[in-house]
Amino acid sequence: MRLDIWTDIVCPFCYLGRARLEEAVAGFEHRDEVELVWHSFELDRDAPAVSEQTVVDLVAQKYGASREQMVAQHESLAAQMRELGLPVDFDRARHGNTFDAHRVVHLATEHGLGGEMHARLLRAYFAEGLAIGDREVLADLAAEVGLDRDEVVQALAGHDYGNHVRSDEATAKMIGITGVPFVVLDRKYGVSGAQPTQVFADALATAWEHRHEVAEPVATGCGGGCGPDGCAGACAS
Repeated sequence: MRLDIWTDIVCPFCYLGRARLEEAVAGFEHRDEVELVWHSFELDRDAPAVSEQTVVDLVAQKYGASREQMVAQHESLAAQMRELGLPVDFDRARHGNTFDAHRVVHLATEHGLGGEMHARLLRAYFAEGLAIGDREVLADLAAEVGLDRDEVVQALAGHDYGNHVRSDEATAKMIGITGVPFVVLDRKYGVSGAQPTQVFADALATAWEHRHEVAEPVATGCGGGCGPDGCAGACAS
């Protein structure tokens, strides 16, 4: 059963949501028959490749909030991440463009390393403060997960895999995805946001039970997520 997952590397809820989804898959009876496919979604196409502005300062500036307010909000999110064993340091996370990072994930996918590359980029951004818009940094990270560094450098110097990114985004628009993370299970069930692990587990069970049926993707749930206009936590119950 295939899971198609749209994320952006700089989306904190994508970092959290990935961990919860993987936890659900790990506990799924048919986990060996589940394939995770990572898709591109840029939250800020106009972002500079590299910025010295932290993500906390950027959000505070965008919404006219105090830095103290944003620090408190991000610390609450960080606590949820740490509960899942995710390293995180928002004070080091620097805003930046993710187009090239998405291109590298697609390159890695062709080598069977898409999931590893995606995970490495998230950790680099949210825990290590690395500039994931810097092509040299991207090449180094790609080499860490087993890709040929020279191949990555050459791909980034051209336009390789840019069409893959745009195709992912066109598909997202076509099926109504406006924010991330967003998971489509078996091409017919949609789950929006960084849902609790149990919500993902229930969705897996439902999709497996109806895997031979044909239907259009339908969004469900109300977990935290990010869109072009910013990020928001889970909806109130």
